[in-house]
Amino acid sequence: MTAAATPEAPRPVRPAGDAPEPARTAWGRWWFGPVPRARVAWLRILGYVFLPFDMLLLTGSSLAHARLPADLYQPVLLGRLLHLPAPTPQAMYTLLVVTVAAGLVAATGRVLPRASGYLAACGYLWWVTISMSYGKVDHDHLALVVALFALPSAGRARVGDARRCEASAWSVRSIQVGVVAAYFFSAWAKVRIGGFPAWPNGSTVQWALSRRGTPLGRALIGYPVLLKAGQWFMFTAEALSPALLFLRGRPLYALVLFFVGFHAVTYALMTIHFLPHAIWLAAFLPLERLTGLLPERLRGGTAAPRDAAA
Repeated sequence: MTAAATPEAPRPVRPAGDAPEPARTAWGRWWFGPVPRARVAWLRILGYVFLPFDMLLLTGSSLAHARLPADLYQPVLLGRLLHLPAPTPQAMYTLLVVTVAAGLVAATGRVLPRASGYLAACGYLWWVTISMSYGKVDHDHLALVVALFALPSAGRARVGDARRCEASAWSVRSIQVGVVAAYFFSAWAKVRIGGFPAWPNGSTVQWALSRRGTPLGRALIGYPVLLKAGQWFMFTAEALSPALLFLRGRPLYALVLFFVGFHAVTYALMTIHFLPHAIWLAAFLPLERLTGLLPERLRGGTAAPRDAAA
């Protein structure tokens, strides 16, 4: 009998911190490869700080719709399934206050992070459903809705917590899938509605520039060949967007920068910003590195454990 097996000898203790990663398939590693909890904390700050901006400025139509006659309310499919009633001013103002307050609590990652996070997610889903039930549906809010439901699932997370866990990985990966889905299904919708190659060979961008183009955008209306080339470029980029889910390191960061530039150019030409979607490109970045820029007293986290041999 060896010394390690004697009753008197202490058993080896696994160092606290990262949970051991079980043997998984490639599909399991893709979904659950551990991610620092600090990344979830930074994404929560991003999302919950953006929430009141979106509700007051981008989807503030929910407040205006509440003053319209109830017969103008034509709920989208989700509203019909949930039997959401026509909005009233009192209900919408209450929903606004509760959702924003829950989001600010969830942003701290300390007080009931799951309960406050899911409350904010459900409140925003109700809010945005009302906003989209009066004839106009914006696909740029998909990633925001997915993020609000995915982020609470990781539980407590602070910007200084460098420990890795699978719950954080699933949350981050879900947001990434939501971002890519918005791009890819946008390309699919172009084919389904406009046809292929009819849509990229059409005049959609030319029409959009004539309708809401900036001075710079309207200057391009007289160059149809250039605009059609731009449509092919846009369609191809959206169709190949799933590459975001599989690239790593500098190639991934370069592709994220490309899509950021894509949104910047779109805004410069047509004042279309896609902010509720574009901000979640941050889910592809190592946001936990931002913690090192904070003063020590604001980090308040747990360092990643050193190797057992050390």
